[in-house]
Amino acid sequence: MLWETQIPINQVFEMRCKTTNYFGVGAIKKFYDIARTLRENMGITRVILVTGRSSYKKCGAWDVVKPALEQYGIEYVHYDGIGANPTVDMVDEATQMGREFGAQAVIGIGGGSPIDSAKGVAILLEYTDKDARELYEFNFTPTKAKPIISINTTHGTGTEVDRFAVASIPEKEYKPAIAYECIYPLFAIDDPALMTELPADQTRYVTIDALNHITEAATTKVASPYSILLAQETARLIFDYLPETLAHPDNLQARYYLLYASSIAGISFDNGLLHFTHAMEHPLSAVKPELPHGLGLAMLLPAVIKWIYPVVGKVLAEVYRPLVPDAKGVPGEALSVARAIEEWLFSVGVSEKLTDVGFTEEDVTKLTELALTTPSLDLLLSLTPIPATRETIEAIYRDSLYSVCKR
Repeated sequence: MLWETQIPINQVFEMRCKTTNYFGVGAIKKFYDIARTLRENMGITRVILVTGRSSYKKCGAWDVVKPALEQYGIEYVHYDGIGANPTVDMVDEATQMGREFGAQAVIGIGGGSPIDSAKGVAILLEYTDKDARELYEFNFTPTKAKPIISINTTHGTGTEVDRFAVASIPEKEYKPAIAYECIYPLFAIDDPALMTELPADQTRYVTIDALNHITEAATTKVASPYSILLAQETARLIFDYLPETLAHPDNLQARYYLLYASSIAGISFDNGLLHFTHAMEHPLSAVKPELPHGLGLAMLLPAVIKWIYPVVGKVLAEVYRPLVPDAKGVPGEALSVARAIEEWLFSVGVSEKLTDVGFTEEDVTKLTELALTTPSLDLLLSLTPIPATRETIEAIYRDSLYSVCKR
């Protein structure tokens, strides 16, 4: 925390990737500029809002979005039925509402679930003969979508600045991910002031999602110096600022840097992609939709580190340098580094393992099959730094049933 205190966190800046991201305390007010652009530059007069039940109001976003839309004469309908681990049925319900209204753009307000769902809606508003199951089972390849505006209210997913979206297909226990150029949001808002009311567990879980994004993006077969550089900075910021945020939830500077870490982690994995941890978590929360995505990732992370470290230890030693300052990146350190990561997870209040949330040895075969057969997860498994054999996937699930610290 040497130079960070010198940055004025109330100075809103534009984080440019493919999405123009308004970032900083007070960035939500930039929605007035976005609304003006939609109406005056793009001729958009009707939009659909996609949110959860109440967080869009509790965080304060609605206090700006509603009057801005009204000021610029933009009519709207509002779908507020998105839950955690959203389903294709939710996406279809929102799409139907948008089609009937004639929505010309989609505004997602919330964390990963509403924004991911908004991306699916944006595609399906263009492909009126398709539904969300067809989209997530890859029965067609979209090349266009309605404009997407993402107003982010958590610091974990990075979905506000990337081309990914996720939805579950409940009857198949599938949780596939899509990735298309057409679903980069046009504009995003990252305002840490919208996040001070996040519950402690959600603060932990979303931040751990970002940590997994960069752990994977730095170690896939397509990792680059860029994805690794962003990974190092993300990890440093998370290790510095998550404990402070948990101790003082209203600390805007701490929230600011966790949000920045999340956003650059999204850019990191947009470039370096993902592998084991996400490919293996999706079956967990597909089978148990009540399981928070970040918690599922946390339970898998130490075992994944243990298995991949012998091959990518040099990179992981640098990324996790704040936790393992003496690590040299040699294969013999794999278990000790995995233990250090698990101990850090325990220290920030995440101590559960798979057995604690109801999984047993008997579930390993089913979970492995889902990891191998769920649409899109084969891409992630093709990028793993060690071969993603059935035996290796089963071994990682088994290692995640219990603490690696006790081995």
